[in-house]
Amino acid sequence: MGALLNFSRAIDRLNTWIGRYAIWLIMGSTVISAANALVRYTFNTSSNAFLEIQWYLFAWSFLIAAGFTLLNREHVRIDVINSRLPKKAQMWIDILGFAFFLTPVCLLVLYYGVPILMEKYASGEMSGNPGGLIRWPVWLAIPAGFILLMLQGWSELIKRVAFITGRGPDPTIKAGEKSAEEELAEILSQRESAKDKPVSE
Repeated sequence: MGALLNFSRAIDRLNTWIGRYAIWLIMGSTVISAANALVRYTFNTSSNAFLEIQWYLFAWSFLIAAGFTLLNREHVRIDVINSRLPKKAQMWIDILGFAFFLTPVCLLVLYYGVPILMEKYASGEMSGNPGGLIRWPVWLAIPAGFILLMLQGWSELIKRVAFITGRGPDPTIKAGEKSAEEELAEILSQRESAKDKPVSE
């Protein structure tokens, strides 16, 4: 389990690093969009390359940040039932989800996506728009993003198995975040302190 936890930490570090810098892709897309609009309205000219690089950068940003989003538990979750279950039951649901849903879907996308990427790369396919860009760089974002997402799913699976077996902390609590029990204890402590305070006249 020690080796698996080290592997999990390495994946977490990788996706944290990528997530930290993926925001610059959105910044680049925004700057290019603003520059393109300025040139279009000032000089009445534009370029399809400018338009396409915007969605290239945006595609890269959200695909490669998917693992980072999973690490921080920021994907949309419907916890109406799950949140009412015991902690170990929640962990088992996550383990089954990572093992039998997330991993197969990622593998399926890679199975179909990588051959398409190789085909685009070998053919040197260009955009059909005049002045457009070569296509394979944006297709590369698909396997890159899904590999990072799958790796993060494995990391989360390892952390949950470690928690169930008593070899790791609760992975659903972010660093610095208080558990529900700690928050309740703090609220009760504040109420007790408020009761003990003398009422000023």
